[in-house]
Amino acid sequence: MSALIDAEWIAANLDDPAVRIVEVDVSRAVYDQGHIPGALLWNAYADLRRPDYSLIGRGELAQLLSSSGLTPETTVVFYGYGAHLGYWLMKSCGHDPVVLLDGPRDRWQGAWSVQAPSPAPSSYALAAGASPIWTSLEQMRAGSPGQVVLDVRSRAEYDGDCFWPSGATEDAGRAGHIPGSVHLPIEELRTEDGRFRDPDEMRRVLRDHGVTPDRGVVTYCTIGNRASQAWFALTHLLDHSDASVYYGSWAEWGTRPDTEVATI
Repeated sequence: MSALIDAEWIAANLDDPAVRIVEVDVSRAVYDQGHIPGALLWNAYADLRRPDYSLIGRGELAQLLSSSGLTPETTVVFYGYGAHLGYWLMKSCGHDPVVLLDGPRDRWQGAWSVQAPSPAPSSYALAAGASPIWTSLEQMRAGSPGQVVLDVRSRAEYDGDCFWPSGATEDAGRAGHIPGSVHLPIEELRTEDGRFRDPDEMRRVLRDHGVTPDRGVVTYCTIGNRASQAWFALTHLLDHSDASVYYGSWAEWGTRPDTEVATI
C-alpha cells in the first residue's frame, strides 16, 4: 500500500475494525468542531510532549498507543495539521501499516462528526532498540561527518527573532538555530494548498541548499511537525535513504542551558 491515501480510501474503510483514523493537531478546537467519523485526536502538545515541552517517554507513548486501541496489525490513518508527525512517530516505533492524507484536512468531503470515539484499550508493546529515523539530542551534539542538519522553520525563527512559530518569545527558551544548520523553510517544499510540490521541483530546491541523496540529512523544526514533513518528502517522494528527524527539535535544543545557539 502507498503511504499516501486519498479521502475516497478513507471513506471506503470507515467501518473497517482493522483501521484506526487519527487526527493530529496542536489543540482540540478544530477537532471538536467536526472530525472524520471515528477519528481519535492526538494533541501534539498534550499527548506527545510533557507540560515543559519535553518528549514523552517510551512508557507514556506505549500508553497512548494502547489507549488508542492500536495493535501492531492496526492500519493507522493520519490526517490534519500534524499528520506527518503522527506518521513518522509510528514508523519510528516500527509500526508498518500506517498511511496519511497529505494536505489540508478539508480534503475530506464526507460528513463530519462531533462524537469522540472510545476505543477498547489494547496492550501495545513498543519494539526494542533505537530507530534509525529518530535522532537524539546526544547524536545531534556528536554530529556526523558530511551530514546536513536541515532547519525547516521560518526565517524569523532561524534568525532568532522569535522562539515559537506564533512569534512568542517571552518565557520561552533562547531563539536562534543550531550552529551549522542549513535553513530551508518547509513552504519551499509545499504548494499553496498545502500539498507537496512536484518531486523534480523539490529536488532542485534541496540541491540548491546542498541536500543531495549521497549525504545524510537530519531535519528539525520546533516540535517535530514540519521536520517530519521534510523527512516524509525526502524518504517517500525522493530518493534519500539516510534521513531522520531530531524530534526534540527547538523545543528541546532552545530550552536547554548547555546547547550552543547561533543567531543572525
